Amino acid sequence: MHQDDLIYDWNLAGALPIPPGTPVFVNDETLRDGLQNPSIQDPTVEEKIEILHLMEELGIDSVNIGLPGAGPRARKDVEALAREIADHRMRIKPNCAARTVEADIRPIVEISQRVGIPIEAATFLGSSPIRRLVEDWTVDHLERTTEKAVKFAVDHGLPSMYVTEDTVRTDPLTVERLYATAIRSGARAIVLCDTVGHATPEGAYNLVKFVVDKVVKPAKENIRVDWHGHRDRGLSIANSLAAIAGGAQQIHGVALALGERVGNTPMELLLVNLYLMGLRTNDLKPLRTYCEKVAAATHTTIPPNYPVFGKDAFRTATGVHAAAIVKALHNRDHRLADAVYSGVPAHLVGLEQVVEIGPMSGKSNVSYWLGRHGIAETEELVSRIFDAAKQSNRVLTDDEVRALCARPGTPAPTAL
Repeated sequence: MHQDDLIYDWNLAGALPIPPGTPVFVNDETLRDGLQNPSIQDPTVEEKIEILHLMEELGIDSVNIGLPGAGPRARKDVEALAREIADHRMRIKPNCAARTVEADIRPIVEISQRVGIPIEAATFLGSSPIRRLVEDWTVDHLERTTEKAVKFAVDHGLPSMYVTEDTVRTDPLTVERLYATAIRSGARAIVLCDTVGHATPEGAYNLVKFVVDKVVKPAKENIRVDWHGHRDRGLSIANSLAAIAGGAQQIHGVALALGERVGNTPMELLLVNLYLMGLRTNDLKPLRTYCEKVAAATHTTIPPNYPVFGKDAFRTATGVHAAAIVKALHNRDHRLADAVYSGVPAHLVGLEQVVEIGPMSGKSNVSYWLGRHGIAETEELVSRIFDAAKQSNRVLTDDEVRALCARPGTPAPTAL
């Protein structure tokens, strides 16, 4: 029987908000927005270059390589990354963040000219009423600032990506005025931001649809619409998918959801979801290395229960779950084993199901573990390990199980 006949997929039962085959691009903000996380360490430029190559291997479309206006070190790292892209003729397209001031945009112009490749200028400014109150800004001031910054970038040969912060909490009239001004001034990409993680999926959809209908279509220009989200309410992936349904063409993400406060949309989970929805087809096996490299470079720990790449994502020591997985594996059906108790196939990211032994295990866990490790199974050995596991308050380590195999008198493991 085909696996499709074994799983009724309610995800496909109604009208799909995102038509199959819809092109979706991704922009990686790990090396800029991700490094704003207050608990991380800024990677060395050598580590950033390694991460850049992993992005290229994953087929990520574009990358924010930094904000060169932030100072000499930032400028040096941005130029090194841009030069790496140029020298290796990488497919990934670079962009740089900049406030809507000439002093931030000019270093991008200079680096682009020295390296010899286009660098998209992602010029940003706050737009919401609450931000305008705090800063004592008027919408007229924001409109003039937008026009001046975008024209400066375009006149100096930079592709322009125009960004408003806190778009999700900005009134429709201001949204319409600022983005229309940016497009008239030469911007060919606009970014809608959920800067404080306020949006729900309905809000993300409504905002994107409004901008597409009221700004992009009337402009009669080829304008790319991007979505940039944060996960303060834990909705960043759902919001990103809703934004695509509303008409967004490119989604921004950061490895391991790093970023300001509790972080940005997690790039690795975004890629997994887009693959499972048939919206991207890139090989995801390098994703584990990408996550581990970013974690090491930023001195970040991946939580054990983190989706897909936490150490527990494909582990089980529960008897009922393990028994079903083991039966599938005994039939040499790894796809069935991946699906029976998992919504994400482990093989998709180069991993596999892991069956372990603990206090909630059944004897099938023990039998499978012994076979997996090439140890002859006897009834006495299975009972010995099973009894020790039942006395434990946690999953046994492989070394503890091996000790039980080697020494019949070995006591049950102690609590951690």
